Amino acid sequence: MNAASAMPDATADALAGCRVALPESRALEIFAGLLERRGAEVWRCPLVAIHDSPDQVAIEAWLDTVIEAPFDRLIVLTGEGFTRLTGFALRAGREDDWLAAVARTPTLVRGPKPGRAMKPFGVRPDAVAAAPTTEGIIETLSGQDLGGQRIGVQLYGAEPNRRLLDFLGQAGAEAFPVWPYRYADAAETGRVSELIEALIAGEVDAIAFTSQAQVRRLVRVAHADAREDVLLAALARTVVAAIGPVVADELRAHGITPTVVPEGQYFMKPLVSALSRHLGRR
Repeated sequence: MNAASAMPDATADALAGCRVALPESRALEIFAGLLERRGAEVWRCPLVAIHDSPDQVAIEAWLDTVIEAPFDRLIVLTGEGFTRLTGFALRAGREDDWLAAVARTPTLVRGPKPGRAMKPFGVRPDAVAAAPTTEGIIETLSGQDLGGQRIGVQLYGAEPNRRLLDFLGQAGAEAFPVWPYRYADAAETGRVSELIEALIAGEVDAIAFTSQAQVRRLVRVAHADAREDVLLAALARTVVAAIGPVVADELRAHGITPTVVPEGQYFMKPLVSALSRHLGRR
């Protein structure tokens, strides 16, 4: 056991004197509470909000296909996506039919979160990807005979995930993608600019990202203010935490090196523990 793993996850004052910025919106107060109980001062600045897709007709048509012409496989990328699809099914009066269809369809999830989201509805995934990324999904399916299969794919945001859909097409499968939710700006641009100013001034010790959309919005606002390069330089001096490898890769794509990424478990408590250990050593 190395020294880092031997350290306790956190004590009541592990983050005393540390100012941590949170771009989170959906579970902001839960996340903030975990940090504040360890003594941190939390800067709340929710960068994005999550909303149901406005294309209700397309979502319900996809659900009808799942129910009436069952897929050979179902790929679920996010717990948020599964929960929102179930909400659409409920409002359409087809929740039981939807959950029955999921139960009889071999389902592959990208990581543990979708499985946890499915559990309260009485269904569970048949397989979890080798890694909680698009590449993990592809690795898991590589070598399997997908020719002629009809595969439902839950995506998110407005992104086509060409890497995954192209892989399925090249493997001879027919993909049926669905986007059940969208990201929208949350904090006013002025508040985001204030956060950027604080980061540049060195007034923030750490910032913890939980989604790709948060990273993109922060960089987008900085770019619009002609301060993107200055922000990147400031983040190089700041402890940057990512909830998992997907968010870490998004940071790297913008030239930002994540300092803290929990290993193996990619949700808030492990992120807080990893951040506490890192800042505690400082």
